[in-house]
Amino acid sequence: DSQYPAWSLANALYLAGGVRSVEIGNVMFGQQPDGSERPAALDLVRLAFPRRVYMQSHFDYLAEAILVVHERRAQLPGHRIVWQAPFLRHFSARLEPLK
Repeated sequence: DSQYPAWSLANALYLAGGVRSVEIGNVMFGQQPDGSERPAALDLVRLAFPRRVYMQSHFDYLAEAILVVHERRAQLPGHRIVWQAPFLRHFSARLEPLK
C-alpha cells in the first residue's frame, strides 16, 4: 500500500498504450484530516472510456495494452510521493518511481 500500486498501474497503462486512467485508492483517500496516512479500503484504477465514442477496435487496443502491462507486472516499480498539496492531494501530487 505504501508504494501506491494503483498509481503504478495507471502509469504503466499510459506508457504502454496511451491509456488514460485514474488511481482511486491510497493517493486519493489515504491521507487523513490530521495529515497521517492510512491505507484506503480499496486501491483501484478507473478507466475513462465513453461508450458512444469508441468502436470495437478501441476496446481491442485497450485489451492489448492491459495484456502488455500484465505481462510486465513483476517489473512495475512502486512510487513515492515527493510533493503533495495539503488538501485534495490526488489532483496535483507529484510521485516518482522507486529505484
